[in-house]
Amino acid sequence: MHLGDSIGSSFQSIWNHKRRSLLTLIGITIGVAAVVAMFSSVSGIKLMIMNRMESMGWDRSIAIYPSANGNANQNNRRRGRFMYIQRRPRPLSYDDYLLLKKEVEHENIYGKIDQWQQFQNGENRNWVRVSATNNDFFENKTYVLKEGRYFSSFEAKNKARVCILGYHFYQRHFANGEPINKTITIGGNRYQIIGVLDEDILNKSGRAQMNPWDRQWDLRAVYIPLSTGAQLLRQNNALDNIYIQARKDQDYDVMKTRVYQTLLASHSMAHDFAFNDVGSFIGKITEEIEKFMKTWNIVLSSIASISLIVGGIGLFSTLLISINEKMLEIGIRKSVGAKEFDIFSYFIIEALTLATLAAAFGVIIATGLVSILSVVMRMRVPIPIEGILLGFGFAIFIGLISALYPAIKASRVDPVRAIFYFE
Repeated sequence: MHLGDSIGSSFQSIWNHKRRSLLTLIGITIGVAAVVAMFSSVSGIKLMIMNRMESMGWDRSIAIYPSANGNANQNNRRRGRFMYIQRRPRPLSYDDYLLLKKEVEHENIYGKIDQWQQFQNGENRNWVRVSATNNDFFENKTYVLKEGRYFSSFEAKNKARVCILGYHFYQRHFANGEPINKTITIGGNRYQIIGVLDEDILNKSGRAQMNPWDRQWDLRAVYIPLSTGAQLLRQNNALDNIYIQARKDQDYDVMKTRVYQTLLASHSMAHDFAFNDVGSFIGKITEEIEKFMKTWNIVLSSIASISLIVGGIGLFSTLLISINEKMLEIGIRKSVGAKEFDIFSYFIIEALTLATLAAAFGVIIATGLVSILSVVMRMRVPIPIEGILLGFGFAIFIGLISALYPAIKASRVDPVRAIFYFE
């Protein structure tokens, strides 16, 4: 019996018993839909967490801080027998930032200076955090503009007295006016407003909150160019810290080593700086999330697979009933030369056809459910190919196992008794 004939006969049998076939399909369809939907939900949650962490600028990054507590054996190097070279610690500086920006391959790099100063607003005085940084900070933290612009390259290099207002600072002091191109006085220095940051797009209502407290404080600050802050807010162009982010995960260790070597050479081999290895910490968190999500995939898929097993039982019962209905057909096929394997394969193919149809309908239903989930979560939830393959594979496996006994039983029917079965 040819494969095409078997598949055609299977579809004909399914069509002739539409109601029974539909009831048989339901169990497997629900099981496949549940497996695919579970996989997609877990993948969507994982993707959301990873995207949020990346948007926060935590991944593949190093924070560099000055360290006044350098090891004495590192700061004082012995040369010869009696000569000592004094290594005096010095702070991170704007020159260090420029050197790292030039010498180290990176995705984003920005320096930071934070200082609280008084803001003169008419007769009122309020304390405000002045943050000196550069445009990579806004890109790294996913802070977008409400109006105006970011710092130009000329302003960033030439200590221009311009500023960008945080969204909450703008709402408090300029909500009823147009701040762009106006001048404000902070800490005795006058700055021209060139831009206003928009509200936090990562922590809007109805979405999962990611570090909202820290980001709210960021949006209450006023930002000036890093070169300006190094001149006005600190002595000797000192910086509070420098953040640098690698382009790819595999570049992170190389970047970290390069940063360490560059700063040691710049600081005359004095270990007067420290690393906050954010990238490695986030990497460990990512690994834990991966393990947790894999565990949940196994647990949820196991629960969802119960529906597939129930569907397999239904398919097993349907095939047993089908043997009795097709007894005359089996007898005629055997009498004209059909072998036991032909009858066996006929029932196996019918079961696999039913299982494949059910799996296809299950994937379609799961796609609809995932689309609804995407709307609820306000993000695109992918349908992983692993979930689809697992659904189809499990459905076909259940179909094959359910059909084995009925197919063997049908193949061993005596053709004479089969022909006269209904006599």
